[in-house]
Amino acid sequence: MRKSNFRDLQIWEKSKVLCVDLYRLCQTFPAEERFGLISQIQRAAVSVPTNIAEGHGRSSYSEFCRFLFISLGSAQELETLLIIAFDLGYVDEISTFIDRLQELNKMISSLISKLKPAT
Repeated sequence: MRKSNFRDLQIWEKSKVLCVDLYRLCQTFPAEERFGLISQIQRAAVSVPTNIAEGHGRSSYSEFCRFLFISLGSAQELETLLIIAFDLGYVDEISTFIDRLQELNKMISSLISKLKPAT
């Protein structure tokens, strides 16, 4: 059954912490990326926890699943953006972020699987 508050969800907490860490990482990027890669990373990073929270507040499990799928897509978008940032030489190390994103992807997918029969 759904917990009473989205803040009780481990996937929300992990995605929120990851979002903050990615915002900090973006502060090291060149200024000319402010409206490019930085903006894209920040939008995708914010999308993960906000869609988890919004979906949790919806009236049905199927709606919650729909928002979880959006979070999953944003997490995969983030992985691609981080790889691009690495390839451009903006960051030296992304494996920790990739590992965290892959763990988050597994957690979101697992929650979707648990909610699916209830839809």
